[in-house]
Amino acid sequence: MIKNVDAVRIIDEHRGEAVIVTTMGAGNQSFGLPAVTHRQELDLPVAGAMGKASSVALGLALAVPDRKVFVLDGDGSLVMNLGTLTTISNMAPENLYHFVFENGVYAVTGGQPIPAAGKLSFQGMAMEAGYAASFEFDDTEELATNIDSVLKEKGPVLVCLRTAPEIENTPVQFREKTSRTMRMAIEEVSTAVRA
Repeated sequence: MIKNVDAVRIIDEHRGEAVIVTTMGAGNQSFGLPAVTHRQELDLPVAGAMGKASSVALGLALAVPDRKVFVLDGDGSLVMNLGTLTTISNMAPENLYHFVFENGVYAVTGGQPIPAAGKLSFQGMAMEAGYAASFEFDDTEELATNIDSVLKEKGPVLVCLRTAPEIENTPVQFREKTSRTMRMAIEEVSTAVRA
């Protein structure tokens, strides 16, 4: 299995000018993208809208078709909004890369198992929904070796990352606060993509 921080580090190192939309574990201050990002002005956290990061990323991908858009989604988040797979497929944005962090649990709400954990194939569901390509990785070295090839594919592309669960048990009011509000992030990303 891949450690969450290793996965986001590899993605960040290969992002170029891509906007990255994060949710849940991938947006965690301690072991998510904020811990490793080199392009905070192009990071758009959607922590308060579980299940909707892929929809936000789709809107961005359609709005800025000349720039890659990555969404770092959780398996629990995707299960809450499976219809997004067909919506994304129908719109067919060639610049959208949908990374799903599959750890089998709702990691930021205490570690409850997601419905049908271990029974789903996100890679298979993406292909059946009509994504242009789909990949699955459970090894850090394999991800690092193949990410450039993945990012050369025309989207929409789904990349399922089998990650080790990192359970967040700290009560919300005591968790490390983000350095940017959602409003600040939207303004920064809007400015950066227009530049």
